[in-house]
Amino acid sequence: MRRIVILGSTGSVGENAVRVAAALHDRIRVVGVVGNRNTKRLAEQAALLNCEFAATGNPVMLDDLASRVPDTCRAYAGTEKIAELIQSDRVDMILCAIVGTAGFPLVLAAIDAGKEIALASKEVLVMAGTIVMEAVRQKNIRLIPVDSEHSAIFQCLQGHGSVRSVILTASGGPFRRSTPEELARVTCAEALKHPTWNMGPKVTIDSATLMNKALEMVEAHHLFQADADHIGVLVHPQSIVHSMVEFTDGAFLAHMSVPDMRFPIQYAFTWPERCDGGLERLDLTALSGLTFEKPDTGRFPSLLYAAEAIRLGGTAGAVMNAANEIAVERFSKGGIGFTKIFDIVERTMGKFAEAGPAGMDAILEADRNSRAYARQL
Repeated sequence: MRRIVILGSTGSVGENAVRVAAALHDRIRVVGVVGNRNTKRLAEQAALLNCEFAATGNPVMLDDLASRVPDTCRAYAGTEKIAELIQSDRVDMILCAIVGTAGFPLVLAAIDAGKEIALASKEVLVMAGTIVMEAVRQKNIRLIPVDSEHSAIFQCLQGHGSVRSVILTASGGPFRRSTPEELARVTCAEALKHPTWNMGPKVTIDSATLMNKALEMVEAHHLFQADADHIGVLVHPQSIVHSMVEFTDGAFLAHMSVPDMRFPIQYAFTWPERCDGGLERLDLTALSGLTFEKPDTGRFPSLLYAAEAIRLGGTAGAVMNAANEIAVERFSKGGIGFTKIFDIVERTMGKFAEAGPAGMDAILEADRNSRAYARQL
């Protein structure tokens, strides 16, 4: 029985992971859940899954968490303590579903201890994919992507080689038919209305700008050793085909399911086996059609930034990610318009993105500098 810790359990992906774990209680065991400020929900999850521990990344919340967890569950706080817990012999795998860069040190700690990694946090690979994947190779561990698109590619590649390109699909978000003038007037409330997926607010806004897909391009580069010219993006509004692989002979393999994040989570938890977790089956006869179109990089230039970040390497991914996080935060608070997000990312990359190999110190410095600069634009 695989023993798992869910990092970011109270977020959107984390909640889906808890649902999957509850359904697969006879196949996996969640020994710990980790969150931040939502101690009430952390305690509820710990009780539901009969966890050995619940932990918060915020030490101020420890007493509150301790007062809520069941008697059979221990409460902990702080990044260092969480890193110690996930390195324990009681843990086989971590699912990292922490939004932003906060999960980075915990993923490195888990890799260092030889744990399996189920990765849903794009930022870890976007910031420092070269460092992370080299550590994975050195430790000879398995990293299983949990993003629906990368999970789809990972599954399509099992037992197959001679790949020509990997193709990520994008829903196109709520504004794929909007004019530039309409995009300039988009509000945060409108950007949070995704037509297909139910996600957290930051990821939902990233989907509206296609920055979510841009981050996934950089992630795919590191996961599948593909350069920018061999990573494609197609807008697929139905969100039934989650990604595709094109092989050198011209054949394609595509992964299809109803749009539900529990599918890639379940696959990661049970890999290399598959099981019936009670998820909705895809009825092909009920589909009115599957359509694909090229993304408009004139209105949504995020994909161009990703291609540049892949070509540059170095600190470029960290700079792109940091600038976008600040821009989305400012947009969410009403401080800037929707299209200003693109301007902030482009200008920050132009100032701080540097090519060539970059160590952890250089990446973290670029992250800090980019955030400070993006707040001023």
